[in-house]
Amino acid sequence: MSDLPLRLRAALQGAGFTHDAVAGLLGTHAHEALGRNETTPGLRRTLDGSPLATLTRLFLLQTAVPVEHADRALPGLRAELEHGHFLRTSGGEVRALLDVRPYSASDHQGDQDLWVVSDLTPGLDGPMTRVADYHVLGISPAATSLAQLTIRDPVGRSLDLGTGCGVQALHLARHSDHVVATDINERAVWMAGFNAALNELSTIEPRTGYFFAPVREETFDLIATNPPFVISPASGRRLVYRDSGLPGDDVVSHIVRNGPGHLTDGGWLQVLANWAIHRDLPWDERIAAWVPDGCSAFVVQREVVDPAAYVELWLKDEGLHGAPDYLERYDAWLGWFEDQGVQGIGFGWINVHKAVHASDYLDWPYAVEQPVAPAVRDWAHAVTRLVGEGDRLRVRVDVVQETTGEPGSEDPETIVLRQQRGLCRARQVDTVEAALVGACDGDLSVGQILDAVATLTEQDPGQLRATYLPVVGGLVVEGFLTV
Repeated sequence: MSDLPLRLRAALQGAGFTHDAVAGLLGTHAHEALGRNETTPGLRRTLDGSPLATLTRLFLLQTAVPVEHADRALPGLRAELEHGHFLRTSGGEVRALLDVRPYSASDHQGDQDLWVVSDLTPGLDGPMTRVADYHVLGISPAATSLAQLTIRDPVGRSLDLGTGCGVQALHLARHSDHVVATDINERAVWMAGFNAALNELSTIEPRTGYFFAPVREETFDLIATNPPFVISPASGRRLVYRDSGLPGDDVVSHIVRNGPGHLTDGGWLQVLANWAIHRDLPWDERIAAWVPDGCSAFVVQREVVDPAAYVELWLKDEGLHGAPDYLERYDAWLGWFEDQGVQGIGFGWINVHKAVHASDYLDWPYAVEQPVAPAVRDWAHAVTRLVGEGDRLRVRVDVVQETTGEPGSEDPETIVLRQQRGLCRARQVDTVEAALVGACDGDLSVGQILDAVATLTEQDPGQLRATYLPVVGGLVVEGFLTV
């Protein structure tokens, strides 16, 4: 690769073209409007001709800028960027052919300014456009969701499966000695390589290939993937950033079944996914059947979408809303769901751990703290810990107790423990559990606390221990108590 990435990086740095600077230039309302694909408020805030304003108008707002402004913002680069199909000059104006976007990566190492090249955002300011088959998606909500899910412990080797423009690889490179980034789309592999060079990350190795073919005999400590998971009949036109070419949720099933074979012992496979919810089989049983022996899984279903809303979402994503074949495509897709017995589509996180311990399948559509990765890691640590009578526990500092009942009544009708951090789980408990949790300050053992509760409630201590020791283990696994 030429030195263009480094020279472009120098120009972007010289213009102060960072995420925070752009957000400050646009202001809250214009920045939020751009997030809704509306550019007018942003155009009104970027009229001063400065390099920062010029780059924002050119790449983010996708509007033409005067040649002299472009040359000032990208000194000595315009001709080479035109040759590389980043820009086009016509009639004294310059337009972007690719998106160059500032991005702020945040993790345990702090914040870092990065830049990401991708195809232009379709559908700005309303009119939907047909997306090219080999469109390379930029920084999407799905991409940032996976970035917040991925465990950031230092590792030797990581795999970004289906890298797209390489966003996950950029994150992985911050805590991995070596990153392999694969994609079937050669255009995406080129962009991932360019973005690695643009951000001076020499540890990223882009490769072209389908699924695990480019890494046949290799293993990794961590695999992160936002695969083309859209559930469809896999017939007709295919957009490679979202359509795998496999019917239904076979792409996710394939990754979960085969990915652990490329993990080192103790390694993680973390997948952002959709899955079909069938009338005759619970969603968690379907996914559990995909997880290979010798592995455990922590799966969180974040949302369930009805088939009609799902079809509408992805037809509009393709730019087909209002197109001549929209209704025909809609009806065929919906009919296929009915034939398959699909009553809903789940969206969420599949975390497979190459270690033998209990698995957990959680339906949790409520707000969580981001990044959620520490909660996944904490679950793995807690689930391997067998809690005994001699253990001393502490209630996690963010846990609060909520009670409801008639005013003035002696006993509450319900008691709920609620976390303020991590997964922000809530759990309804009885009075014994509430008393036990309230007494967990690290001084007394679990057995001593249960004996004291037995005395207060006039129950048999042995029977109380037998009943509530498993409950204590569940409170530790769910993160309400810590050892």
